Amino acid sequence: MVRLFVLLAAVQLVLLVLALIGVLSADRVRNMPRALWVLVILLIPLIGPLAYFAWGRPVPPPHEGGPVRRTGPRPTSPDDDPDFLRSMDTERSRRERELLDQWERELEKNDE
Repeated sequence: MVRLFVLLAAVQLVLLVLALIGVLSADRVRNMPRALWVLVILLIPLIGPLAYFAWGRPVPPPHEGGPVRRTGPRPTSPDDDPDFLRSMDTERSRRERELLDQWERELEKNDE
């Protein structure tokens, strides 16, 4: 029984330290001010650090080429999604420009 108590105390201490490091080193925290998160972590054992990890940690910004996080409802079909339509338009216009360049080169060859 003593070993279990020591193990749980060690887990709580590790969570406390990790949560404090996280809240103090993060650029921004969510849902509450940083000072309030520190108080919650220090004054509410076990639940405070777990609450910070669940609701206080900042969401990492999307990186280039990664998935885009949407804040609103997701479109039901591709033709309702403006991002998809924009990407299709740029892809189609790129192909059309390449085709036009190819036709111009063929016309220049025929003229010579």
